[in-house]
Amino acid sequence: MATITPLRAFRPRPDLAAAVASVPYDVVDRDEALALAGDARSFLHVTKPEIDLPADTDHYADVVYTTGLTNLEKLIAQGVLVRDSKPSFYVYALTMGSHTQTGLVFGASVAEYERNFVRKHEFTRPDKENDRVRHIETTRAQTGKVFLVHPKNDTVAREIAKARAHAPHTSFKAPDGVTHALWTIDDPQAIATLQRAFDAIGPIYIADGHHRSAAAARVAQAHRAKGTASADTEMFLAVSFPADEVRIMPYNRVVKDLNGLAPDAFMKKVAERFTVREGKPPSRPHLFGMYLQGRWHTLEATQVPTDPVGRLDVSILQDRLLAPILGITDPRRDTRIAFVGGIRGDQELVKRVDAGEAVAFSLHPTSIDDLFAIADSENVMPPKSTWFEPKLRDGLVLHRF
Repeated sequence: MATITPLRAFRPRPDLAAAVASVPYDVVDRDEALALAGDARSFLHVTKPEIDLPADTDHYADVVYTTGLTNLEKLIAQGVLVRDSKPSFYVYALTMGSHTQTGLVFGASVAEYERNFVRKHEFTRPDKENDRVRHIETTRAQTGKVFLVHPKNDTVAREIAKARAHAPHTSFKAPDGVTHALWTIDDPQAIATLQRAFDAIGPIYIADGHHRSAAAARVAQAHRAKGTASADTEMFLAVSFPADEVRIMPYNRVVKDLNGLAPDAFMKKVAERFTVREGKPPSRPHLFGMYLQGRWHTLEATQVPTDPVGRLDVSILQDRLLAPILGITDPRRDTRIAFVGGIRGDQELVKRVDAGEAVAFSLHPTSIDDLFAIADSENVMPPKSTWFEPKLRDGLVLHRF
């Protein structure tokens, strides 16, 4: 079973949603956020409040979190964010070009997250967890949605379609060209139908938002210890999309140097581990594009493990080339490697290598079935295995306790 709970959420006034909605806090640095948050109503003033403080302010200083609270309270006091009168689910559709994915926003169960019924596939970093814990506790709010994926379910699809038969209460096109639209489901019968449907679905999976969900669990545990637990602290804000609508793009790699090897010697070592051909490969599993010295090469894996993690293309590249040939044994911390989201295309790889980086690799995207298999086996993916597009916007639905 998957327990989903309707929320009395805070949402922006429909006419202000475009001004409020912001990119997730963790995809921009301070300077980028400052450039995007020219409007005082931008939700970045809540999720990245350091933009309202001197540039030399420690991003983890107490004043950062209290400034986020002040900015949130201001948006509520000014009527920019308004709380719904009754518990609801929310339908959230994102359209990027010809692709649309439509999810259901709800409160997910912390207890089920702790039991791994809400399944994970990534490690989290303590510093990032601590940051979100302090942000949640100080603002008394979960300000960003955890991105979940559920197996396709006809009942859920039918109820979402019913909601979408009406005009959305909120709809706008963001500066990146993605259209965001929301509908409210507050009919008790429809809510109960959706709850029964998710109850029958089985496990649901975290696609993105491992730090947010881990932080919400830590906040819930702290409230239990203090005797202040409530239904609101026992849930976390989430949106779940059907697996057949989620689009995963590749997470490509660029390396600064060839680990002391001359290009010919490097190519020789690569050819010992892969079948090498000239030209760019078609996009399919276990074929890699390698851009070196102004030319594309196709690398085909000659050995593919059978375990869920080892068979990933990101694992094959790491285990058979990046580590043994280029000496990158810890891609999480090694500054010689950079990761490029697939939304930027292969042209970004060419640009970087032509500008002075040594070599770049384009990969076939990880599949949603691979994500499910790894989470079901209680394993974790290598770092930077998935790039999801389009990106969710923060500030459209807010859960407070």
